[in-house]
This record gives sequence, C-alpha cells and structure tokens, in this order.
Amino acid sequence: MPSLPTTNYKYDYQLVPDDGEHVEKRRANTKKRLLFHFVAVMAVLYAAFSGIRYGARAGWLKGCAGKMRYSTKTQLPSHYTLPSGDKIPSVALGVWQAGKGEVGQAVKVALDAGYRHIDGAWIYRNEEEVGQALKESSVPREEIWLTSKLWNTFHAPEDVEPALDESLAKLGTDYLDLYIIHWPVAFKKGSNNELDEQLTADPYPTWQALEALVDKGKVKNIGVSNFNIPRLANLTANNLKYRPAVNQVELNFWNPQPDLLKWAKEHNLLLEAYSPLGSNKQVKETLERPEIQQIAKDLGITPAQVIISWHVQRGTVVLPKSVTPSRIQENFKVTALPDDAFAKLEAAATAHPPQRVVNPSKNWGLPFDVFEDYPY
Repeated sequence: MPSLPTTNYKYDYQLVPDDGEHVEKRRANTKKRLLFHFVAVMAVLYAAFSGIRYGARAGWLKGCAGKMRYSTKTQLPSHYTLPSGDKIPSVALGVWQAGKGEVGQAVKVALDAGYRHIDGAWIYRNEEEVGQALKESSVPREEIWLTSKLWNTFHAPEDVEPALDESLAKLGTDYLDLYIIHWPVAFKKGSNNELDEQLTADPYPTWQALEALVDKGKVKNIGVSNFNIPRLANLTANNLKYRPAVNQVELNFWNPQPDLLKWAKEHNLLLEAYSPLGSNKQVKETLERPEIQQIAKDLGITPAQVIISWHVQRGTVVLPKSVTPSRIQENFKVTALPDDAFAKLEAAATAHPPQRVVNPSKNWGLPFDVFEDYPY
C-alpha cells in the first residue's frame, strides 16, 4: 500500500488589527485549508484501496487471494555437480521406447525447447537416429549432455570398450558424458539371457573396464542403473578409482524409494528417475491424483509439471519420455513447489505400498529377483 502524505499545517499569522473583518477572513482561510487536506487524504486512501482490489483480481496478490497460499524458499537446480566436477542437467529427454522415425524429431524439439541432456542406451536401438538429430542440430556437442548404457551381454571386461565404440559411432561423437551399467545382471557372450553368475555377483571387473574408458577420455563419468542398496554396497566396497556418479532407477509417485534416496544422498550418489510419471499404465492415474490436481490448480501449472518438479526438488535428475512436441515442451518447465505442497506430495507418495512396474527378472528366466535377492 502506498504511504500517505504527511500534512504539515503551517499558518502565517501576521500582526494585523483585530477587527471583525480580519477575524472572519482568517477563519474562512483555515476552513478552506482543512477541507483541502481532508479531500487530498481521502483521495489517496481511495486510490490505495482500489489498487489493492485490482491487484487481487489481477493475481498480483496471490499470497492473499489463496492461489499461492503456500510459502517456499526452495530454488530448483538446473544442474547437479558430479564428483568429477561436471554439471549434469537436472531434466533430460529420455528416449526409451521411442519408436523409429519418432525419436529424431523428439530430440530436435527437445533441443529447441532448451533441453541439454539426452538419455539413451544401446538396447533402445535408436542411437543412430539420435546421432543424426544431434548432427542436424545447431547446438554444439559440448553443450549437450549425452548418456548411454552398457548392455548385459557386454559385461566381460574385453567387451566393454567395443560396446562403447559401437554406441559412439552411432551417436556420431567421440565421447560420452556418462556411461552406465544398464542392469546389475551379466549375460554370457552370445546369449540373450544366459546368466553369467560370476560377473553378476561381482561387477568389479566390469567396473574396472569402465574406469579405463574414463582414463582414455572416451567417457567423462560412469555410473550404474537398477542397483539396489546391497548391490551398491557390494560394488563400492572395492578399491574404486572412480566411484559411481549416478544410479538410474524407477522413481515415481507409486515407487518413490525413499530409503534408496536417503542412502544415495548420504553416499554422494545422484539418483536419476526413469518412468517419473509412472509406467504407461500408471500415468493417467498419477496425473488424476487429488493431491497432484490440487497443487497444480493452486500453482497454475499442469499435473505433469507438479510431478517433474517434485522429482527435481527431491534432489534427483528426472527423465520424462515423450515424442509429442507439446508434452516435451511442457515437461521441461519445472517450478519450485512450496514447502508444504512438497511435503504433502511426499507424504502421499510414501503412504502406500511401493508398486514397481519395471522388473525383467521373470522374462529373463532369472533364478532370483534382481531387486530383492542378493548376492545375485
């Protein structure tokens, strides 16, 4: 509200004969001055009150009107700093399950929208199309964070570098910003799902081959994916030259994994969230949750943006996947959730039993559950 003007009543009394005419003139002048100041003060009050009413209607005073009744001091990070000192963008375009002929256009739209992080893998079978899109983009390679993953059949130390070289050739680059062990499961050479028990139980030889790639400059950072806490503890118990920079796992409203997130933060390990809105069967149900709908309404953003922002605010990289231009653009716009809204969403996500969707253990014919059983 604007400050009111102070009134300084100062009258210039002169020594004049005290006759009736002068007295009446002084009284009349005093009344005029008082009336003028009264009208001026009332005008200022009316203008201030009108401004408040207009501001509330126009949305300037959202904190008073209720739409922004939350309070927050949180600022969402655009990047996280890894142990190497490299900065990884907090929101990426995931290209898992992106069909042939779709992924290239999705990458172009993402780069135009401001994305600088593309998350792919050898097994996605679309690295060549991603590479072509990167080549056609005007964004310099050094400004793009590029991730790929080592597939299960290439865990033998002598197979790691040739597998990387194949991905590099398809992507049209001579280095990766991040290379990840896709699953804590090793298959024997030439097999689609014949278990290599030794390398599955002890991934250290595979890890040493990845460390050698860092030393050669072909990879800047290395990490893992789908590792639970016992598997992470097993790997990091070795005398590692480079510790895992990230662990990419299924994280969403239905499977928030708070214990893994806590462990990761305590051990300086960054989590990356795939299927962040839930699996294909869960997305609709996620976006229709009353808590998410209400927060979206209060903040004037979409339910998808609420969830993606929640992931970043939890301290994870988020990997939303889409080939629809409008959704790609929508998913990139994150907003700091007010503290009480974030707490409300976190409580709702952790209040139900976890529902994991991505679990290939049965399809691969494994004699164990990759997420539950150990030492395998």
